Amino acid sequence: MKTKIISYIRLARLDKPIGIYLLLWPALLGLLLGTIAEGYIDFENILIVVIGSVLVRSCGCVINDISDHDFDRLVERTKNRPLASREISVKGAWIFFSFLSLASLSLLLITPPLTIKLALFFSLLILFYPLAKRFLKAPQLILGITFGSSSLISYSLQSASYTPSIIVLYFGLIAWIVSFDTFYALEDIDDDRKIGINSTPLLWGEKATTIANFLHIIFLFTLSLIAYINSFSIFFLFTMFCLIALFYFQNQLVKEKRFLEAFKLNNYVGMVAVFSFTLEIFFL
Repeated sequence: MKTKIISYIRLARLDKPIGIYLLLWPALLGLLLGTIAEGYIDFENILIVVIGSVLVRSCGCVINDISDHDFDRLVERTKNRPLASREISVKGAWIFFSFLSLASLSLLLITPPLTIKLALFFSLLILFYPLAKRFLKAPQLILGITFGSSSLISYSLQSASYTPSIIVLYFGLIAWIVSFDTFYALEDIDDDRKIGINSTPLLWGEKATTIANFLHIIFLFTLSLIAYINSFSIFFLFTMFCLIALFYFQNQLVKEKRFLEAFKLNNYVGMVAVFSFTLEIFFL
């Protein structure tokens, strides 16, 4: 029984929370911008965003593994995942996915109507993403649109009137997510090429890291633009210094072909951005 529980925890990637963080930071940024628009923040909304990030990311991992379990067996990094290694049956994975989906829906029902509509719309992309890797040359774009939507959904918890800041943030987040997921995909580029899975590294070839870096710079620019629009303090310059330093360290890791480490470094990028927005909104 204990072994089975551990297998389901691994299926939802709860043992590897980096994906939760990379979904949570955009959501918190959106929630904080909603706070600027309305002038207050509900503690209940923070809980909804945190719990929702865990549930939605878990749903995404399970449906991805259901779709990819035959391919995962052929990839060195993923061959030991519970579905690929047959620790869990496909039927068991579908039951688990249904449970997580119902839990997500139950949480969603206590949110405003706009939040429900946005969440249901973007949930379709969660289901589509695993298939996108087979049909689209740049499936990372679908991931960016989907992960980045957490900012729009969380913003709607706080405010029903959308401002230029949240639109700028959303497009900046798409650029950032495509950027770091490109580094993630570089880890599997040889396996993806053999089994016919699409990715931005395969599409962009030798220009992949250059384009990914450019997209990251776009993200940093959008954060600066949001700071300008909302009259953030001079302290935000220190935030930008920290983010540029992290960008430099990421590039060093990429040059050494340590792509997974470069990908994981983006957790600190999101953390710094959220910490800075929190300081600006509540303390400065």
